[in-house]
Amino acid sequence: MAKYSDLAHLLRSRIEMGMYQEGQRLPSVRILSAEHGVSLGTVQQAYRLLEEQGLASPAPKSGHFVSRKQHVYLLPTMRDSERTPLDILEWDEIYKVTANTPDEGVLQLGRGMPSVDTPTLKPLMKSLSHEAKRWQKDGLNYENIKGNLELRTQISRLIIDSGCLIGPNEIIITAGCQEALMCSIRSICSQGDIVVVESPSFHGAIQTLKVCGIKVIEVPSHPLTGIDLESLELIAEQWPIRAVLVNPNCNNPLGYVMPNERKEALVTLSRTFGFFIIEDDTYGDLTFSYPRPQTIKSLDTEGKVILCGSFSKTLAPGLRVGWVVPGTFYDKVLHTKYISSGATATANQRAIAEFMSKGLYQIHLRRMRINYKANRELMTNWISKYFNAGIRVSRPQGGYFLWIELPDGVSAYELSDRLMKHNVQIATGKIFSSSGKYENCIRINYGGLLNDRAEHAIETMGQLVSDLNVSHMLR
Repeated sequence: MAKYSDLAHLLRSRIEMGMYQEGQRLPSVRILSAEHGVSLGTVQQAYRLLEEQGLASPAPKSGHFVSRKQHVYLLPTMRDSERTPLDILEWDEIYKVTANTPDEGVLQLGRGMPSVDTPTLKPLMKSLSHEAKRWQKDGLNYENIKGNLELRTQISRLIIDSGCLIGPNEIIITAGCQEALMCSIRSICSQGDIVVVESPSFHGAIQTLKVCGIKVIEVPSHPLTGIDLESLELIAEQWPIRAVLVNPNCNNPLGYVMPNERKEALVTLSRTFGFFIIEDDTYGDLTFSYPRPQTIKSLDTEGKVILCGSFSKTLAPGLRVGWVVPGTFYDKVLHTKYISSGATATANQRAIAEFMSKGLYQIHLRRMRINYKANRELMTNWISKYFNAGIRVSRPQGGYFLWIELPDGVSAYELSDRLMKHNVQIATGKIFSSSGKYENCIRINYGGLLNDRAEHAIETMGQLVSDLNVSHMLR
């Protein structure tokens, strides 16, 4: 990450922690330049980035000031967790969120889907149609088990932005990131092994561990900086950890980007204690700042990190095309992929490869970053308008999820049931924990069209939360 991005992240953290209050003047360009040993231009770039994020406002001849915001919420709390291996729960509730076919009558704020109503996807649709006509019978045949070579070449060029120099022959195409994670876990772990996960964590990864017979230890995540490395170190001293599964860039569900120094510290811990790192970078390309953050894999010099990615969350979920960089586990992952599903769908791979080769993927990403960032602001403003005090809200640095911590005693399950009567679906917090935490938390998706219907849904949600909170206090 560039120096100005690091400086902007530091200033943002200080603002989030309350070191600089709303309306307060921030340090001058010259003071920050001297304090951090960077150029005046670097400091100016950092302030421009803070302006884009809505955190700082310039005043003529007076410097920069912390912006006055309509919405000022505390960040979600870090939940303490048992530092012992656990069996994994919560499949039934996940099934409720994911099993139903999308219904236009239901506003699906709970699904992990990107917006597909954007003109930047039209060329991809044309490529899919073109592939069907161009390849005819050949498009119905199996692709190479490793994946289409042109697509692997395009991915190898794409991930240079994340700091990785990976050749096409080091990449395996999978049926989405879910299969990439599954093949990685099965290649590294045996039944009964211990894997550390973030808390909260992506429910699909947790359930993959469950199917593989893996024991899990949850480590709390800070909503701005990610997995608590101090707790991880204590756990690693006590238990034989086989792997740590992390989603450090535009995390699902909290939205944070793990700072570079903490990524480096995690890699150092993996060397010290001998565990592997499985990195889920599904949302890394959707960070609101540019350049995109580096991956943990880019810091790996000993083959301790397996990198997984996908186009399901940046392009469209129905494509089911992901990828994995297995490193020293290449042969095992390829064999597991063969057993799991064989070759990934041919036409979809070729269409995505053509889309990328024409530079259209980067155009699409730029559009979606702008859209999702604007949607984040709009959704947060609605929450500020319609929710009473007592909630905590994440401040995502990319992607399209908000994590909301409701007042103590308010049941996310009960809220979900009441919202479904209004044809609004949300994801309850417990599915993001291997042990059933976060009973008063929800995740909502702001990636779709935020129209009057969406605003009314947030208004309804705010009223129901207020009603549930009053009912709890009266008990």
